Amino acid sequence: LAQGCCGPTHGFASPPAAERQPVRNMPLRLDIKKKLSARSDRVKCVDFHPTEPWTLSALYSGNIFIWDYNTQTLVKQLEVCNLPVRCAKFCTRKQWIVTASDDMHVRMFNYNTLEKVHEIEAHTDYIRYIAIHPTMPYILSSSDDMTIKLWDWDKNWQNTHVFEGHAHYVMMCQWNPKDSTIFCSCSLDRSIKVWGVTGNNTSAHFSLNGHQKGVNCVEYAPTGDKPYIISGSDDRTVKIWDYQTTNCIQTLSGHTNNVSAALFHPTLPIIMTGSEDGTARIWHGATYRLEATLNYYLERVWSIAVLKGSNAAAIGYDEGTVVIKLGSEEPVASMHSGKIVWARGNEIQTANLKLVDEGTQVADGERLPLSVKDMGAAEIFPQYIAHHPNGRLFAVCGDSEFVIYTAQALRNKSFGQALEFVWAHSGAYATRDSAGKITVFQDFKESFSFKPPFSVDELFGGRLIGVRGGDFICFYDWSEYRLIRRIDVTPKSVIWSEDGSNVVLACADSFYVLRHDKDAVQAALIGNVQTDDDGIEAAFDLVNEVSDKVVSGLWVGDCFVYVSQGQRLICLVAGSQETIAHLDRTQYLLGYMPDQSKLYLIDKELNVTPQTLHLALVEYQSAIMRSDFAAAEGYFAQLPESLHNRVARFLENQGYAAEALQISKDDEHRFELATQLGKLQMAADIIVNISAQANPAMPPRGKWKQLGDVALEQGDFALARRCFKEAKDLGALFLVHTAAGDASELIETAKMAANGGIANIAVLCYLLLGDCKSALDVLIKANRLPEAAFFARTYCPSGLSEVVQMWKTDLSQVNQAVADSLADPAQYPDLFPDFQLTLAAEKAFQTRTQRNPPLAGSYMEVKELLDMDVMDEIKKLSPQGFEKMLVQGVVPSPTAAPVPAAPEPAAPEPAAVAEQQLAPEMVVEGSPASAAGPEMTPTPQSVPEAGPEVAVQEAPELAPPQENPSGGAQGDLLDLL
Repeated sequence: LAQGCCGPTHGFASPPAAERQPVRNMPLRLDIKKKLSARSDRVKCVDFHPTEPWTLSALYSGNIFIWDYNTQTLVKQLEVCNLPVRCAKFCTRKQWIVTASDDMHVRMFNYNTLEKVHEIEAHTDYIRYIAIHPTMPYILSSSDDMTIKLWDWDKNWQNTHVFEGHAHYVMMCQWNPKDSTIFCSCSLDRSIKVWGVTGNNTSAHFSLNGHQKGVNCVEYAPTGDKPYIISGSDDRTVKIWDYQTTNCIQTLSGHTNNVSAALFHPTLPIIMTGSEDGTARIWHGATYRLEATLNYYLERVWSIAVLKGSNAAAIGYDEGTVVIKLGSEEPVASMHSGKIVWARGNEIQTANLKLVDEGTQVADGERLPLSVKDMGAAEIFPQYIAHHPNGRLFAVCGDSEFVIYTAQALRNKSFGQALEFVWAHSGAYATRDSAGKITVFQDFKESFSFKPPFSVDELFGGRLIGVRGGDFICFYDWSEYRLIRRIDVTPKSVIWSEDGSNVVLACADSFYVLRHDKDAVQAALIGNVQTDDDGIEAAFDLVNEVSDKVVSGLWVGDCFVYVSQGQRLICLVAGSQETIAHLDRTQYLLGYMPDQSKLYLIDKELNVTPQTLHLALVEYQSAIMRSDFAAAEGYFAQLPESLHNRVARFLENQGYAAEALQISKDDEHRFELATQLGKLQMAADIIVNISAQANPAMPPRGKWKQLGDVALEQGDFALARRCFKEAKDLGALFLVHTAAGDASELIETAKMAANGGIANIAVLCYLLLGDCKSALDVLIKANRLPEAAFFARTYCPSGLSEVVQMWKTDLSQVNQAVADSLADPAQYPDLFPDFQLTLAAEKAFQTRTQRNPPLAGSYMEVKELLDMDVMDEIKKLSPQGFEKMLVQGVVPSPTAAPVPAAPEPAAPEPAAVAEQQLAPEMVVEGSPASAAGPEMTPTPQSVPEAGPEVAVQEAPELAPPQENPSGGAQGDLLDLL
């Protein structure tokens, strides 16, 4: 046995919680998975919440813990008292936790708020157990005072009955699930007694005697026709009683210490027992054979709990709580042509999807109202059900046996010994026995048998016999013992298409889609071709490998439909995955009804739900994959318009984008396709349509931006400008307009940037336009007054006085002394020598821009002005002469050397200081474009092809020498500060 499970005498350390543990040599073939292992003080009692994934643990320390066994976390904890809590139970009708403790009190707590609802002093000695009635307002309590008491919470917790008759501690009491007025109890007086709560009779109806020592636990069989009680004793045995005949029908021996817990599992045909020897044991419910022993090395077992409708079980130990999952929760069911057969325990039931009322409209994912018919009880416990390929028979396998029944009535057609049973596509079948021998039957008669030269782990049916062993799977022919192909993967399931041309090998975390070449196999068999140990190489070709876990799956034509680990229903065609639906719970595929275009799924509660999958869509996709476009057109005509978008997505994935654009009705998808195909004007029209339908507060600017980038790349500048305007992508507009030398559009971009608060682009636009006043206004509106002051001092001296006053007013709110230190040229002209010349230079440049703005084509001549010393030239030529020279575009002859005492021009030092003080988003004096100054910055008509950066790189040469003996720009900067 794998770790966590052991044989009759040996135990092993428990595995990680995520491992699945196949129990070897166990006819029930149950897997055991540990879902929770939580260390704590001694656990005296465990219980399950019926709807939440909660396990309740009552601790000897006086606390109760609630664990979430799905997330392995402690959800809630509560201190009940400072003495042991020997029992705690959920009462979901009242949202209570009911506790019994050694302080002789029974308490009720709200398990949502953990507030105490009520408390009663119930007994005069330790309380061992409490049993909550499933439907009536009753609670039974059993105690070391040798009594059992009945409490009615609807009568203000009145103690309506006291049952006396035991001669020692009463260890446990349980309600009879088949008769709600009967309960049983067990005691250390070695007896089990059965009582009734009707009338005033408080005496036991009868006693069951047979244990040699005290009885610790007792439980009724929860379902079925068997009137059984199970009990566990200090004599280390477990006994099964027929309470109608009061006879002991079976004694289970094997525990090596006191038996503290024993019960029938409500779902599986097993009995679970726990003992102070530290083990929990699993016994077959019909043969009473010991199937497995669990040892998690947490010392003594005190309590076991199971949950109706689930395969989970909780075990309370000295050192903590363990929750395990026994077997699979996948329903045992099969479907053929709309007829469903499933097993509910040993009972076989059937339902017919074709008999559902035609007027019943059930939405996809909703539970289907089925009329279920009981067929009878199977002779074995079903763990596998599968229909014959023609649907007239079905096979049931379990308990190391198989039985073939007729589908109309539960009549036995054939039976035999088998651990596994599989059907062939032809109606033959194969079985595997415990020795690994595989026997093939044709027409219910043995045809041949063989034992593969390896250990067989699992058997698969279909077009070929699949035999998994170790880390590979071998496929054999159905007609004779001959290897067809060995493939080095270990699938959990093998799923064949109906025609046998495709097969899926579903492994632990991925699956492989293979194409089976039947003709190549047949030719090799007829020609007696010699093959190697791997079989016929041409038998299979790998089509796809998909990294997804298949929970269940089936083929619909050439389309593979499966439920993924993430509970998505997915359709796979030619490697393209499409999600059909997101499932809200774990479901498994049953089958497909072509005439209804419906997939049917089933959950562990045997609820059947439909999902729509049009057969015409599957056929259309298959035809496209075969390049049979004429057939595809015929299938497309059968599809409703609601599926056109799915078809368009499929066509796009297959490389037919133009056809997908014609079919798609989704504007988002059509936009992507139009952009991809270069149909830019169509894409723009689609965006307009999307905008008309979208929320006006959320225009599709991202799509305009995307389309604008594509249009710019393809040279459609008019469309690019339109897109960037709609997207309000000012950076892209700035690039386009400056590259094109479009002054009018650049003005609009500057206004948009200013209105949008994007000061860096607005300042750049105005600088390139030569409009320094507007650039200064942008800085002022942005409240960047220090930058505005330095900008005005350098480029727009006419606005300097106004900006300084604003800066002083703003700064005075922080530090008046610093504000008073700022000098205004209007008040302190002596601190600004040659200030009037800078005003004249500014006026000259403004006049030049208004009268004779240079064209972009004259850039090579105009760029010579970049070497001009402005203040030197205005002194030599006078302001009027300098203005005339600028307007006429004459380039002055270069001077031999700078004049040492030249009047102060715009200084480089303020520019450097301003560059350090500017915020990151501001592009003003410190930026390359603005450093050129308005007087040397060409208008958009004169922007060179290389962009404004060309002028920018030359701009620093405009600055006059720093060694100005009269103070120069550096002195003015100090004055300004």
